[in-house]
Amino acid sequence: MKALLGTCAVVALVNGALGIDVTIGWNDEYCDTIRVVGGAPCPVDRTAPMMNLSMFDAVNGIQRVTNFAGSYTPYQQGLAAPNANSSQSAAAAVAAHRVLSSLYGTLAGNSPQNQLLQARYDARLANDLAAIPDTNGQRTNGASYGQYVADHLLASRANDGFNADSSYTPGGHAGDWRVTPDGPNTQPFTPQWGNVTPWGLSSGSQFRPPRFVNHFNNDMDALMHSAEYAEQINGGPGVPSVKELGSRNSATRTADQTEAAWFWANDRNGTSKPPGQLIQLTKTVLEQNPGRSIMDNARAWGLVSIALGDACIAAWDAKYNTPIDLWRPIDAIRESQDDGNALTTPDPNWLPLNDFTPPFPAYVSGHATFGAAHAAVMASLFGDNTTFTLGSDEFSVNPGLGYAPDLTRTFHSFSEAAWENAMSRVWLGVHFYWDALDANTLGYEVGNWAAGHYLVPVPAPSVGLTLVGAVGMIAGRRRRR
Repeated sequence: MKALLGTCAVVALVNGALGIDVTIGWNDEYCDTIRVVGGAPCPVDRTAPMMNLSMFDAVNGIQRVTNFAGSYTPYQQGLAAPNANSSQSAAAAVAAHRVLSSLYGTLAGNSPQNQLLQARYDARLANDLAAIPDTNGQRTNGASYGQYVADHLLASRANDGFNADSSYTPGGHAGDWRVTPDGPNTQPFTPQWGNVTPWGLSSGSQFRPPRFVNHFNNDMDALMHSAEYAEQINGGPGVPSVKELGSRNSATRTADQTEAAWFWANDRNGTSKPPGQLIQLTKTVLEQNPGRSIMDNARAWGLVSIALGDACIAAWDAKYNTPIDLWRPIDAIRESQDDGNALTTPDPNWLPLNDFTPPFPAYVSGHATFGAAHAAVMASLFGDNTTFTLGSDEFSVNPGLGYAPDLTRTFHSFSEAAWENAMSRVWLGVHFYWDALDANTLGYEVGNWAAGHYLVPVPAPSVGLTLVGAVGMIAGRRRRR
């Protein structure tokens, strides 16, 4: 019995069911990478599906040859089958290492930062592989398959449009996006991103929010002169006022709303950014559900990453690929004398709670789209009413706020967290309410699409077919005798 248990333990370790799940560790590495490289949200967001879908396809490919009934439809089509005697953990670790090395390590450049990150990736991979026995070549076979799968995905995304022309000419009329007076004084981030090849959607415009078409026929003058636009600034029935709640010196924003405004991944360099914080949330929930296999977790990471990748594409489509590239609240409130709306009053000294306004159009909120897309996938996996506690990089990177670095917030559903994430941008003073509301809807559409169409369980064989197959095998054996 002792020998049998020992054998089972080795097999379980090789397949990732015991010990630290390497998929979790590599997502830690992804978040740490974002903290080092910084930059716009969409490029760092693109890394998550590249890494996690490589790990998923590597793990799932081995699952399909060892336990097909417990596998899922692959993300990439046309992959070769692995050696059945392959370690899923080795495959996942090498796949993640290959992607991060190619995007940020010495396969991407030879700067001190590239070298620093490569050393981190190499150390993690060596630690992961050292814990995996190479019994009958399992580690070697798994590593080879992981690199093959990652290289396949890297090649397939090389021309996905991420590095297309990013030039942008702002409009010159009231309501058009422009560089904000609180900076940063830069061209808007990644205006090409709405045209990047999606991970699951048919296009970035698949679920484009219809508000500006339905209410204003995409006419900026009609929007600016409307009572609905004035409500976004001043507030109204069911519409919170960004002018009041988002002001740096607001008398109506509560202490809890102020804390929540800072809590939700404030795009500051040195943090893991909005995608990274949701990856950390995913890790929290996976770790409070022990007993999950590496296959279970690789699929969860894959679905979350499809949703997050497409959330940025869909949000940026709404920001840039329509006739209205909406200015930010700081411009709307300071320059309302130019908007032609008798219901708005300019406040030329108004400042948002945040110390900067992100440099891209307001509608729709990327944060809110990310949060809802993530919530939709997590609810499909664990049920919406899941309680979890989460921290924020903002409190350690920005100590001047006066919050404890390890401050956390507890949520009792994914939808609760997603909606607070959306509203945090209004309380921070960088988004209008409709930016948050419509992005929340958009995110759920994106996330539900991913959860319903990708990485689904393989069809269970029917009893009739199974019996016929069994009879055929028995007959074949009898004939060979």
